[in-house]
Amino acid sequence: MSMNFDQARFNMVEQQVRPWEVLDSRVLELLESTHREDFVPVRYRKMAFADIAIPLDHDQNMMKPVVEGRLLQALELKNDETVLEIGTGSGFITACLAKMAKHVVSVDIFEQFSTEAADRLKEIKLDNVEFATGDVMGGWQPEHAHDVVVVTGSVQDIPDHFRGWVNPGGRLFVVCGDSPAMEAKLLTKLNATEWREESLFETDLARLVNADKAPEFEF
Repeated sequence: MSMNFDQARFNMVEQQVRPWEVLDSRVLELLESTHREDFVPVRYRKMAFADIAIPLDHDQNMMKPVVEGRLLQALELKNDETVLEIGTGSGFITACLAKMAKHVVSVDIFEQFSTEAADRLKEIKLDNVEFATGDVMGGWQPEHAHDVVVVTGSVQDIPDHFRGWVNPGGRLFVVCGDSPAMEAKLLTKLNATEWREESLFETDLARLVNADKAPEFEF
């Protein structure tokens, strides 16, 4: 019996995402029309719409659909904005961001993710994304600041250099803290020195590669 992906996507939006306070019609439409099943590893295709974080290669995973929905809703992206995505992963969020923004730069430490995501986006004719491979914790820098920076892996504390990559008036989405009770935050850069910080929801997200500080000694 073949799976009805359109129905499954609709159910995911109506039964998981919307009840989790994602009410922005543009985001709901985006999640319903972007084929999530094409971004998950083939062996997990039937689980593409489950309320789980789907495993990817390199010990990474895809966020749960509800987290993706809340993330996209919180950003309130405008179609003239540029986005820096830290952590390409499956490329699914990359595709969603690309449909909402003017231009997306997506960086991942694993070249495989960048290459595969680039191929997928080409297939669905999204041509406003630039992919880069590099370690954001180890010296990789974007060419310029962006209106929105999205971090798809968690960090203990927000690295200062991430803040430096946000344009004045721009936003930074990041998940901070320790498992299992991490906090998703939206930071808005009011001017050169001031930020407004908003706590969005609690979640648990895999660490951004190399984001963990050296272990502290316990006495």
